[in-house]
Amino acid sequence: MTAKRIVLLVTSLVVAALGTFFALARWDTASRVASVASALAGVAAVGVAVWAALPAVGGRGHAVRTGSATAVGRDSHANSGVIDAGNSGSVANRTGNAQAENGGQANTGVDRRP
Repeated sequence: MTAKRIVLLVTSLVVAALGTFFALARWDTASRVASVASALAGVAAVGVAVWAALPAVGGRGHAVRTGSATAVGRDSHANSGVIDAGNSGSVANRTGNAQAENGGQANTGVDRRP
C-alpha cells in the first residue's frame, strides 16, 4: 500500500470517527472537541504545507519514462530528462529521445549545468 493510500485511509477513518462522535455527543462537548480538533488540524496543515515546500528548494530531480524532445535551431534546447544545476544527485531512468537539429542542444539523461 502506498503512502498516499495510507494517508487517505487514516484521514477517512478520523473523519468517520469524529462524525460519529459529533452525532452522539452532547452539543457543548461536541463543540469543545470540534474547537480543539480544528486548532490541531490547522497547525498540522501549516506544518505539512511547509514540509511539502522544502524538497522543491534544492531536492534532487527524478525523471522516469519521459516523452521525446526536439530542439530545432540555434540556441534551442531540448531535454527529456532532468536539468540539475546544483549537482544534487538527480536521476533519469528510461527517458525518451532527445534530438537536436540545426545547432540545437539535446539531452535525454541528467544535464548537469554549472
